Amino acid sequence: MTRRTRFVTALGLASSLGLATAVAAADDMKAAAGAAVAAKPTTPIPHGVFQKPADDKPTAKLPSNWAYRPLEAPALPATLKQAKWARTPVDKLVLAKLDKKGLKPSADADRATLIRRVYLDVTGVIPTPEDVAAFVNDTSPQAYEKVVDKLLASPQYGERIGRRWLDLARYADTQGFQDDESRPGMWRYRDYVIKSFNDDKPYDQFIREQIAGDELWPGKQEALIATGFLRGYPDAPDHRDLLEKRYNAITDMTDTVGTAILGHPIECARCHDHKFDKVSQKEYFQLQAFFANTLPSDNLPVIDKGERERKFEADYAAWEAATVDIRSRLSAFVEPYRDEIVNYGHERFYEDGRVSLKKPRSEWKSLDRWLNYRFDQYVTRNNPNYGFDVSFFAAANGYFNNRLEVAAAEPNFDKAKLADIKARKEAFGKLYAEFRKQRDKLPPQGATIVSAVFENGTDAASQFIYAGGDHHRPVDEVQPAFPALFTPGKTQPAITPTDHSSGRRSALANWLASADNAVVPRVFVNRLWAHYFENGIVSTVSDFGRAGQKPTHPELLDYLAKRFVDSGWSTKAITREILLSSVYRQSSAERQDVAAADPYNKLLAQFPRKRLDAEQVRDSLLAAAGLLTPKDGGPGAFPRLPKVIYEASARNVPDFWPQTDKAEDRYSRSIYMYVRRSLPYPMMETFNGASPQAAHSRREVTTTPQQSLTLFNNEEVFEWSKTLAGRVYRDSASNEDAALTRLYRVLYSRAPDAQERALAKQFLSHHEQIIAQQITNEGGKFAVAIPVGLKEAPQVSPTRLAAFVDLAHALANSNEFIYRF
Repeated sequence: MTRRTRFVTALGLASSLGLATAVAAADDMKAAAGAAVAAKPTTPIPHGVFQKPADDKPTAKLPSNWAYRPLEAPALPATLKQAKWARTPVDKLVLAKLDKKGLKPSADADRATLIRRVYLDVTGVIPTPEDVAAFVNDTSPQAYEKVVDKLLASPQYGERIGRRWLDLARYADTQGFQDDESRPGMWRYRDYVIKSFNDDKPYDQFIREQIAGDELWPGKQEALIATGFLRGYPDAPDHRDLLEKRYNAITDMTDTVGTAILGHPIECARCHDHKFDKVSQKEYFQLQAFFANTLPSDNLPVIDKGERERKFEADYAAWEAATVDIRSRLSAFVEPYRDEIVNYGHERFYEDGRVSLKKPRSEWKSLDRWLNYRFDQYVTRNNPNYGFDVSFFAAANGYFNNRLEVAAAEPNFDKAKLADIKARKEAFGKLYAEFRKQRDKLPPQGATIVSAVFENGTDAASQFIYAGGDHHRPVDEVQPAFPALFTPGKTQPAITPTDHSSGRRSALANWLASADNAVVPRVFVNRLWAHYFENGIVSTVSDFGRAGQKPTHPELLDYLAKRFVDSGWSTKAITREILLSSVYRQSSAERQDVAAADPYNKLLAQFPRKRLDAEQVRDSLLAAAGLLTPKDGGPGAFPRLPKVIYEASARNVPDFWPQTDKAEDRYSRSIYMYVRRSLPYPMMETFNGASPQAAHSRREVTTTPQQSLTLFNNEEVFEWSKTLAGRVYRDSASNEDAALTRLYRVLYSRAPDAQERALAKQFLSHHEQIIAQQITNEGGKFAVAIPVGLKEAPQVSPTRLAAFVDLAHALANSNEFIYRF
């Protein structure tokens, strides 16, 4: 069934069955930097990668598996049946497989379809009718190349591809778990990722910064922010088991590096030797040892201050001045009990962790520093950038309450002392209540802190193999080493401590980005391929091991990986080559011969259709309505939530989601949306958005009734539809025929054909009658939804305008809008 047939049928149903039924029926009919990017020099390696001890054989056998072999450019096929079709080496390698199968590639997609495709893939947003017309009418030989170069140079490119990396980095603006506390400075990592892709930062440097930026480039703010990749895991700041908290932290870091960068589920080796890949339990914990001295923090101070930071400091200074009296009185009240309050905080944690908390500072080692830092940050001070022990007063409040509860529970407790404890508790409670009123006036944080990792000393805690992965059951101590699966014969790191850290992560970062580790560029270019073709050359994009799928085009994978490295690890250069290929430009029209010979389209004889992902759906709806608002990074935006969440949630939603009416909050791109782990934005969740609980490797594509119901019933989507209707009417000088054409061009990048136009007219007339009847039945009190944004009232009845709003709403609900062909 063609796209045109689907929409003729949908509008025909609309005429006879009414709008709601038509929309459901339509959704049931689902569709089965520049030409010479300069080669960039590899970033110098500040530290060594390998050392070669006697027991590390330099002549170890090279891996035979396709994933680990050293990169070599494959020979291109010399004889091809459809050689003229091939524009690039990519095409030749795809065409060779098609020739063997006896299949012909598809012709190029029509120009309107192609430009809509490349806009959605590269920027995540539909093109404007003017963009489409300019390309369709450009007859120059380099017309398509110019479009690709323009899109790769646009800031929207980084916003689009950066979202995919944030999926792997399990990005969120909150901690998760029950309290789901905020990470006010985490947005800086999101902005770092977007900027890195827009700047075409070499991928090897991108890796090094995220694994060890604080070690390799000390004092450089961007490098520190990059380590937010490691910090991004869900965390419970008040977890009572500090040792388990540390173990969970470095375990998540290890597993995320395995999934996101190495493309292997190495977490399977935490409890036992890997059942499929040659990664032993010992090697797993040797890899984890690189993170043994790594401290996560959400309160590291910014290094470079701009307007946002200076404004916060000025606002905070004003708050300090206004609260001098109450803070002084509170400090004086708690000072005699400071040691008891700190001890009360210590006693809330498990005994094995308290050993470090009670140890004199002069005796601290790496593990002690880790546990005491976490206690100090999340119990004693929480946000030291405020310059005041806000959380210590909360701990004091808990201490006074607990002291009274314990005393009151003792049968023979001295009544005079009990009365004194109660009076002390009540006196503090009054002061604390007064302070809390002022605390709520603190300027919102996020300006002067960074969520990242660092090291608090040059020594590292001992790392053990743990029986069954249980950190309470240490077996043998191990030292940092690289799994031999990836670089056989080169497993021992050359670690050079810095003046402030162990140097371990520097060695790991340089190993990941070294020429010896061929799996890393293969994994990344495969992710890029999957981004543009739905499936990767290796469909299991985060499992290049024996349990994963084999590559459909191994020579193509090697070609792309080698080109990627040779181009200076340039993401834009390899993306450009993919986009300019004939295989990318193919039509997605269904072909019976392909369905019979290659039912899963693994050989790519036609371009794969794909439903838009969650961000594309929301952002393109906003773009269609003319509402999409640029946002220059910064703290996350809070778009409106459906009213039902406020009515049904047991939480205080306004505190969790302080939405405003500012355009940059309501209508900014979805990548800038605040990501709360305990409250995913409903539209993102409905359309298979990424889960921030762990590295999210692949966006699943489901088709559910909730998706159609969201687009049809969501009050925000309906508001956007009214604005869309107003936009096209306004652009068409209130001429209905012109507005109808404009509506199709905005949503589908094409004009309606004669049959679609006739059905749309039929729908408008039929629906206008329905609305008029509803007004009569309601005694004239029925509210009519008319287009938003009209500068002057057109000479059209309100019922006709309301029908046009519903038509715009219905067409935005269609498969043609939410699919990329």
